[in-house]
Amino acid sequence: MKIVGIAYGGFTSEREISLKSGNLIFNLIKDSKFECFKIDVSKGDFKVIDKFENSYSLNEKNFQFFKNDVCVSFDYIINLIHGSPGEDGKITKKLEDLGISHSTCNSSIAELTFNKKKCLELVEKIGIKTAKNRLIKKGQNVNEKEIKDEIGFPCFVKPNQSGSSFGISKVYSKKELKPALEKALKEDNEILIESYLSGREVTVGVYKLNGKVEVLPITEIVSENDFFDYKAKYEGESDEITPAKLPIDLEINVKKDALNLYTNLNLKGITRTEFIFKKNIPYFLETNTIPGMTEKSIIPQQFKAANKNLKKIILAMINEGLK
Repeated sequence: MKIVGIAYGGFTSEREISLKSGNLIFNLIKDSKFECFKIDVSKGDFKVIDKFENSYSLNEKNFQFFKNDVCVSFDYIINLIHGSPGEDGKITKKLEDLGISHSTCNSSIAELTFNKKKCLELVEKIGIKTAKNRLIKKGQNVNEKEIKDEIGFPCFVKPNQSGSSFGISKVYSKKELKPALEKALKEDNEILIESYLSGREVTVGVYKLNGKVEVLPITEIVSENDFFDYKAKYEGESDEITPAKLPIDLEINVKKDALNLYTNLNLKGITRTEFIFKKNIPYFLETNTIPGMTEKSIIPQQFKAANKNLKKIILAMINEGLK
């Protein structure tokens, strides 16, 4: 029997979301033809949990553990660690070195896409529009007038490497800039300042299976809050309309950009990319190589709207990965 691990947890503020994502996927496949284990990744302690909630210590160096005095190795790992060390490529680099097949893009691509500034630069080279932006490093002096002239207000201040909207602020004036920078610095040592784009916001799921890339039904996000923040994402303070009721030309354009991005960035597995329409042109916001898989997450909604069974998709991806 093949051994499948669902890696979740991580070292960042996204840990709790990752635990929920991992549990949902584990519960879908735990009684399949594979022997499935959860892999709880936390600082200084990696542990393996079976479907009976028995816990085993995982050797971080070789990703093996002992069960009933038998050494167990993983054949395939579903990476559901949002943030570090999952989404930034650290875990996948270890798996690549060990020759263990996994569900997400390679480590170098993961590192690039997790770095918002580097990702924006690459997206611009592909020919997809982005907001005006500027990178600020910890300790760097920030000239408020320069930000006003170059980026403008309102603008977004966000950690350069983080997710789930942690540490993000919408800034309306020069006096709000410093507190927003301090908030973002709690999540990362690099800060991205982006111009505010006003328009309809959508998120597009894309996945690859058996060599075929498919775009899922689009979701339009209508936040009750000032922007699509943590509460809007995970506490129901937004309307997520799937499939989005877009004019056909807008739908075609944004699907084309999402597909173009997936292919040119050499992504893998299930991803989700966010755009805002400005004058009917899709502007790239960010791409998530390990999107949320909780009960309230968007990707499960999109598979449902496409009349696709998420459990069957996950099992098919495992089978493909094992080949």
